Amino acid sequence: MRIASLSAATALALVAMPSFAGTKAPDPARLKITVEKLVSFGTRHTLSSATDPRRGIGAARKWGASEFARISKSCGGCLTVETVADRFSGPRAPDGVEVVDVLAIQRGTGDPNQVVIVAGHIDSRVSDVMNITSDAPGANDNASGSALVLEAARVLAGERFDGTIVYALLSGEEQGLWGGKLLAATAKARGWNVRAMLNNDIVGNTVGQNGTIVDRRVRVFSEGIGAAGDIKAALTRRGIGGEDDSPSRALAKKVDGIAEDNPDIGLDVFAVRRPDRFGRGGDHSPFLEAGFPAARFSVGVENYDRQHQDLRTEGGREYGDTAAAMDFPYLARVTALNVATLRELAAAPAAPASVSLDGALSTDTKVTWDAVPGATAYRVRWRRADAQDWTESRIVKNATETVLKDVIVDDTFIGVSAVSADGAESIVTFGGMAARK
Repeated sequence: MRIASLSAATALALVAMPSFAGTKAPDPARLKITVEKLVSFGTRHTLSSATDPRRGIGAARKWGASEFARISKSCGGCLTVETVADRFSGPRAPDGVEVVDVLAIQRGTGDPNQVVIVAGHIDSRVSDVMNITSDAPGANDNASGSALVLEAARVLAGERFDGTIVYALLSGEEQGLWGGKLLAATAKARGWNVRAMLNNDIVGNTVGQNGTIVDRRVRVFSEGIGAAGDIKAALTRRGIGGEDDSPSRALAKKVDGIAEDNPDIGLDVFAVRRPDRFGRGGDHSPFLEAGFPAARFSVGVENYDRQHQDLRTEGGREYGDTAAAMDFPYLARVTALNVATLRELAAAPAAPASVSLDGALSTDTKVTWDAVPGATAYRVRWRRADAQDWTESRIVKNATETVLKDVIVDDTFIGVSAVSADGAESIVTFGGMAARK
């Protein structure tokens, strides 16, 4: 793995930003400019030229890095811009290829190893995954996600958080999720405690294959049983009924709650209870395999004529992933939801490492959890065991245990989150069985 620092460079001009909930907001016009700039590199296939200054994956990555550097300059150096790289080979790169991820790191004021990641893959493709010469605009898949990452950095630059935010432009997704694997390995090697990985892939269209328009919904995919767990861990989760409360599922529920708490964003979260679209995967998958909470954002409805297609018209039907088929106000809303999630999780303490329940043969339940540095309070949540969403809660201060009177553990699911002094709240850690003495 190779790591390199990058210097500032000139890039496209900023457009005026409207206000949003009292803060800077994602700008549809600027998102459109960013997507069109990425499309202008012709192809961003991972096996395309890494050295051509105008066409190919190398030119696109260098431009993305220059944008991060320009954003950092505007906030007095608040971002550290670097690349990480490694060589991968596989059926879609039989001779091997160097995969490069471009990162901008907004260091936290507390423990800098408490990390929230927002990512999108920058590479593109056409019908033949080995075709590195044809134009592959990749506007929605996935200049949309890359533009979202850059816009989130622009909006949040200069703000201060307890945790670190990593903005990531990933390569190699279409060849084998290699950029995600590289970043997950980087997180492990650096000792990051990844609170959340938000993967944005295909987040900018609202017209489906059949003409259906879905412009007020975003899908958020999350796993139930963790990919990283062994059979013993899976059996333990089965035994406590925690299939719908894994860390990644808790993350998706958190995003859903943030959307509900911010109605001005104008998005309903469709929390899909599977790791990704049916039979498919994305750059969050390596994070799941590494044991990190991760979720994928994707549009509410897809148009498959606009994905992985050669640019052409057949029988009056247009194929190809162009910016003309995108909805930039919608992309701004998805960006705003990501920004709100980043703000909350980077400002919050980490989630409790574990939560234990003790209430067998009792009508009361004792809840005990690990203390969290920086937490000024904890929220104990519970719900009936036939429900998916938390319905009751209690704030607990100056303690790491409480007793829920007349709450029968057999009939109830219980979890705990950590809360900061300003009210930012972590994801919920699901309660399991207390250790036997």
